[in-house]
Amino acid sequence: MRINKFLAECGLASRRKCEQYVLDGSVTVNGKVVTDLSTNVEYCDFVTVNGKKAEPAKHVYVIMNKPKGVVTTVSDDKGRKTVLDIVRKDYPNTRLFPVGRLDYDTEGLLILTTDGDLCNRLTHPSSEIEKIYSAKIEGEITEADLNLIRRGVEIDGKRTKKCRAKFLGYDGKTKVSTVEVAISEGMNREIRKMFESIGKHVTFLKRVAIGELRLRGVDRGSYRKMTAAEVEYIKNM
Repeated sequence: MRINKFLAECGLASRRKCEQYVLDGSVTVNGKVVTDLSTNVEYCDFVTVNGKKAEPAKHVYVIMNKPKGVVTTVSDDKGRKTVLDIVRKDYPNTRLFPVGRLDYDTEGLLILTTDGDLCNRLTHPSSEIEKIYSAKIEGEITEADLNLIRRGVEIDGKRTKKCRAKFLGYDGKTKVSTVEVAISEGMNREIRKMFESIGKHVTFLKRVAIGELRLRGVDRGSYRKMTAAEVEYIKNM
């Protein structure tokens, strides 16, 4: 593991700040000062920063199936229920925070963690991690409609990137179409606004996957710890 990533996992600072510790000559590995950012370390190595031992923090990683009517924030000045209110009984003194956002009216897969370095990396615009949503749309959706979405539409003065969109079916009784949409951006209310731009209204929206990470065994409004394999996967995204 690169030295800056190791130090960030120790909870010392962001990865960029940790790079500065290395360049400043503040870091030793097994008793030797290192200033090369390409230095690799193992968990068994003895690493210090300014003379103090650096040890990887034991982070918490949680998958939540966020329900509608809950805000994706640490706290809310309007007194609305937050995603942290849902997990507080099991993590009363743990500094968890959500990775990215889901709108108030959107439900589905949300990651919560204490790993700030991972959170910053996954939410950075350059990450372009694909997120998959299931959307219910009023009325019938045609392939011509979906082609407009796939090519990109203009919302809030900006054109969305190309995306994947798949028609899943139409319910003649409720007159609602179901569509799966995969995007790699994180614009505010992006999918809802994409369909609004072509005259369609989203009545229900659920995130079902982030990359290959999916909601498995998590009921609406509940959560679970991520498996070791899932943690390893998101760390390598």
